Amino acid sequence: MKKLNRQDLVDILYGCTILGTGGGGSLEKGIDKIDQALKLGKEFVLVDFDELQEDDLIATPYACGAISPETEEERKKYERLPIHPEEPQVLALREMEKYLGQNVKAVISTELGGGNTAIAFYSGAMAGKYIVDGDPAGRSVPELQHSTYFLNDIPIYPMAVVNQFGEAAVITKVVDDYRAEALVRSLAIVSKNNIAVVDHVQKSKELKNAVIRGAISYAWQLGKAYREAKESELNVVEAVIEAGKGVALFKGRIRSNEWGTVDGFTVGDVIIEGIEDFEGEEYKIWYKNENIIAWKNGKIHTTVPDLICIMDVKRNEPIINPYFIKGMKVAVFALPAPEEWTTPKGLEVFGPESFGFDVEWKPICKG
Repeated sequence: MKKLNRQDLVDILYGCTILGTGGGGSLEKGIDKIDQALKLGKEFVLVDFDELQEDDLIATPYACGAISPETEEERKKYERLPIHPEEPQVLALREMEKYLGQNVKAVISTELGGGNTAIAFYSGAMAGKYIVDGDPAGRSVPELQHSTYFLNDIPIYPMAVVNQFGEAAVITKVVDDYRAEALVRSLAIVSKNNIAVVDHVQKSKELKNAVIRGAISYAWQLGKAYREAKESELNVVEAVIEAGKGVALFKGRIRSNEWGTVDGFTVGDVIIEGIEDFEGEEYKIWYKNENIIAWKNGKIHTTVPDLICIMDVKRNEPIINPYFIKGMKVAVFALPAPEEWTTPKGLEVFGPESFGFDVEWKPICKG
């Protein structure tokens, strides 16, 4: 059990942003939420499953929707609706406890991302809950069925959903996680492409072998390596690759970035022109919230479940989709997929074929 200070939290969120592979929400907004809770005197207490009682309830609060910037058209569509002053995930957690008639003891992040991990942490701190050192994705992922909960047959329902206008519902049952994805995504689309969800509320004994334990500590390790390299003016990409046992993929400048919001997802293609050792070459990445698949010189090079990460070389900052600028100098690197995604079932749910690409996953990180 460890009480996290602000530096710990920022290191964790930077690590989560790197592991978010372009998705996982806004790091800037995530840090802002952490600061809000700290200013109110709230505590962030990280625990392992072994420090919880087996019957303690754990909930998973997160945001579901696109990660595109808000358009003027979207703003006008909702301008008559009042914004609720409380964070919708906190409201959703309250709605879930009300529905269950029981108190939740701890929260766990649904994915590793600068925004969604921060939301889980913030919700836990504001509600006086512990934060579990684990995660059901080991990275950031675009859809609800992309979780080790699903791989381990942990039911997603009941699901509390709340939007920023304070409209709330509890979904008591769904056919499966694919159907849950469709239902929640449709609610997000009519809620400014973003809705709060609290789901997978289970006892500690049910979840401890159904998630990636120590995932937050891993993100913390990466974030600390990143910060220390940046402070020492060392190569941050090399530091993160070493800490995460990854591999460098490409270096270049952004040529183009075509994207749009499609069915509640931010979908796009970014094309990078090679520089230095990659002069005359091209790297293309297709993203659906997260970076999913990459081509080098027109040939498939890297795919999920491996993590395709991009760093702005000038600012030494991880890039979140779709915020690329033409001419931006970037480094692309990969981190190894969590082993849970490399099983036959894991690849069926979150391999390249699950996104419609007729290609077999081949691990890019050999170490």
